[in-house]
Amino acid sequence: MDLSRPISTVIPSLDGPVLQVLAAADRELSGRQIHSLAGSGSVAGVRLVLQRLATTGLVHVHESGNSLLYSLNRKHLAAQAVELLADLRATFAANLAAEFATWTIAPLHASLFGPIARADGDLDSDIDLLLVRPDEVAPDNLLWVEQTTRLLEQIVTQTGNPANLYDLTHTELTTATPTPTTWPHPTIPLTGPPLATLLQPLCPTTNTPLPSYLG
Repeated sequence: MDLSRPISTVIPSLDGPVLQVLAAADRELSGRQIHSLAGSGSVAGVRLVLQRLATTGLVHVHESGNSLLYSLNRKHLAAQAVELLADLRATFAANLAAEFATWTIAPLHASLFGPIARADGDLDSDIDLLLVRPDEVAPDNLLWVEQTTRLLEQIVTQTGNPANLYDLTHTELTTATPTPTTWPHPTIPLTGPPLATLLQPLCPTTNTPLPSYLG
C-alpha cells in the first residue's frame, strides 16, 4: 500500500490523488487548489480528470465568477467507496486497535510512527509500530510472542508492506538511547495512554510515571 496515497492501491492513475483531495475537503476547491494538494500531474491534467469525473456525477462543479469550483458528490453511489479508499490509514489503525482489544496480555501502549504516521511513505515503506509491554512480561513469553507474531502477519496481510516492531518494556522505553523525548513524531495512537505520559520519569518505588509536576 502506498502510505502517502492509500487510494492509489486501487486507483493508480491521476484520478486517485484528485479523489483523495476531494474526499478530505470540507469545501469547494478550484482546479489549481486540487492540483497543489494532490501533488501529482499538471494543472491541465487535473482539470481533465475533474471534467471526466463530473460527467459521471461523482464530482459537482460550481461556477464562481470566472472560476470553476469542485467538490465530491457525497450522495453518489460510488462516493462511499471513494471515502473508504481515501481513509485507509484510519481503517488500518482501527483494525489494529481492535486486534489489541483481543489480547490476553494487553500492551501498556501501542502506536504507529514513521512514514505511515507522517503520510509520506510509498509502496516500499515499512510500517513502524511501537509496542510497550509490562516490565514483568519477558520478550520470549510464549503468549506474548504468539500475539506479536499474529500482529505482524496481520499488518503484512492488510497492507502488503513490511512491518518493523519496536517491542520494549516500559523501563526500556524510558531509559532508551537516544533519550525518550526524541522518539519520532507524529504518532497514530492505537491503545493505552499517550506516549508522552509513558515517557515521564518512573517513580523508583512503584515503577510508574511520576506526575508531570514532579518529572
